[in-house]
Amino acid sequence: MENQTLHPLLGRLSWDAIPYHEPILVATFAMVVLGGMAVLGAMTKYRLWGPLWRDWITSIDHKKIGIMYMVLGLVMLLRGFADALMMRLQQAVAFGDSMGYLPPHHYDQIFTAHGVIMIFFVAMPFVTGLMNYVVPLQIGARDVAFPFLNNFSFWMTAFGGGLTMVSLFVGEYAKTGWLAYPPLSGILASPDVGVDYYIWSLQVAGVGTLLSGVNLIATIVKMRAPGMKLMKMPVFTWTSLCTNVLIVVTFPVLTAVLAMLSLDRTFGTHFFTSDFGGDSMLYVNLIWIWGHPEVYILVLPVFGVFSEIVSTFSGKRLFGYTSMVYATVVITILSYLVWLHHFFTMGSGASVNSFFGITTMIISIPTGAKIFNWLFTMYRGRIRFELPMMWTIAFMITFVIGGMTGVLLAVPPADFVLHNSLFLIAHFHNVIIGGVVFGVFAAINYWFPKAFGYKLDVFWGKVSFWCWVVGFYLAFMPLYVLGLMGVTRRMSHFEDPSLQIWFQVAAVGAVLIAGGIGSMLVQFYVSYRRRDALRDVTGDPWDGRTLEWSTSSPPPDYNFAFTPRVYDNDSWTDMKRRNYLRPVSDFVAIHMPKNTAAGFVIAGLSAATGFALVWQMWIFAVLGLVATVGAAIIHTFNYKRDYYIPAEEVVVTEAERTRTLEAANV
Repeated sequence: MENQTLHPLLGRLSWDAIPYHEPILVATFAMVVLGGMAVLGAMTKYRLWGPLWRDWITSIDHKKIGIMYMVLGLVMLLRGFADALMMRLQQAVAFGDSMGYLPPHHYDQIFTAHGVIMIFFVAMPFVTGLMNYVVPLQIGARDVAFPFLNNFSFWMTAFGGGLTMVSLFVGEYAKTGWLAYPPLSGILASPDVGVDYYIWSLQVAGVGTLLSGVNLIATIVKMRAPGMKLMKMPVFTWTSLCTNVLIVVTFPVLTAVLAMLSLDRTFGTHFFTSDFGGDSMLYVNLIWIWGHPEVYILVLPVFGVFSEIVSTFSGKRLFGYTSMVYATVVITILSYLVWLHHFFTMGSGASVNSFFGITTMIISIPTGAKIFNWLFTMYRGRIRFELPMMWTIAFMITFVIGGMTGVLLAVPPADFVLHNSLFLIAHFHNVIIGGVVFGVFAAINYWFPKAFGYKLDVFWGKVSFWCWVVGFYLAFMPLYVLGLMGVTRRMSHFEDPSLQIWFQVAAVGAVLIAGGIGSMLVQFYVSYRRRDALRDVTGDPWDGRTLEWSTSSPPPDYNFAFTPRVYDNDSWTDMKRRNYLRPVSDFVAIHMPKNTAAGFVIAGLSAATGFALVWQMWIFAVLGLVATVGAAIIHTFNYKRDYYIPAEEVVVTEAERTRTLEAANV
């Protein structure tokens, strides 16, 4: 352990932790402070603090929590992409005698933070937000199974992201890469607090993700509308169920491996060192037993999104519903069995490498089946090339390219050549951007009218689409070329000037992607300003095919004035065919939960405890832990008194019932 004298109260924290010697960080800090003051001033001027606290921060409505997840993902996307842009510009200029504008230690922090933020605090909030918003509406539930737990899960994720952001201005972040392999993440190689920030931000956020997974599984299994058997669930609900099963199975592994790494660093245990029987390969196996299913945790929900979109904009039932469900389940199982293909080069032996290479190739079969099912759904359909469909087609082309390069990397001899090259970076971004990011943007354009009651502006949406698609290919296709030339990843400086043109093209692509992100923000602003013109007074803008379309847009707090009954897996078409009207005589009073501040408070105390553990402020850490547990216990005893609104106080007017039926257009 690092030899230093700890302050009795502040531990390792001192004025030296403020990186005032880094001009880029000082300028960033100044911009954040000025921007924050502007936002605070605007909120005070327009008296938004009360509604923000009352209607959002303390809300247990799954729809508002889903929207907050999406906003969190969008905010963190700006930070994560800023890191990516800085890396691309550094690599475009750092050749020969020019060392670029980022010192090596700063560059290493940036590429670690980029990976962590994009996976944990951009992609995960995006897909969790989609599942939170859409799943209860699709299965006919009035909310998730545990509404308070939903609020708590969100704030744990948000405060975990906040702990990562604090590292930008107090201390520093890990310089290990986004998976923090030992011995690089051990106390000898990384004696500073960067790895500790990594550990405790992910521990806090990981608890939120795990509890969210438990919540959504319980919701899907126990709260489906009458008649909705498993094989009548929408495909998005199926993919959400499988995703959350993976979350519940894998995130405890992440929690355990980070706890062991923390014990190694803080108390001198030897789980991952070569002393006293430890082994760093144990860490690599454990982190990838979580890490590979994590890729499918991100991509399975968007597979469900594309299934909904293709069916809607082709005007047809989804082709091969049963095979889509089976393919989803097979992918879920296989995703847990192929983790070792991430480290073929680490000496596992020919037999082990062969097994994992073959199973990796096999997992491409159910994924390919999904692609063909979407194509067959489009075949002879009345295709409308709306924005969600444009994102879907871009995904199909891009994801297939990424899948083929993935199969190439599944061949151990090829992986030995390409593993530590930029080819692997291009492949990873090919499937994550082409799959997850494109899928999330398709979902935003598809379900935005359901959430807010008006469409998004088409012009700026198309500007964003083309900037993203063209920018992606310019940014990452050169990396395939560089990887095949043997250029090593993780480098901030290169000697061979003949490589520079490829990095410059990649930097142009990154700038185009920045234009895509900016255009999306403009799209939101313009759409809000033109919301009355973009509102569809007839109900929903898309001819949706699942239960969420049988309630108004946006849905009321309780989702459904009448519990729907399901007769077919394409329930919306079936309702119109049967001319099915939900009866008004069997209305049951709705049991509504109250808003609560407990989730915000407990999550905030957890993050404060994590900050104290980062800096080894043991007194504050113990106090924070006691306060966190105490707040949870107090909330438990006040649960019934503070949590439920009596059913007789929840009034559904006749006008609301009529509006609900008219919105269903049945």
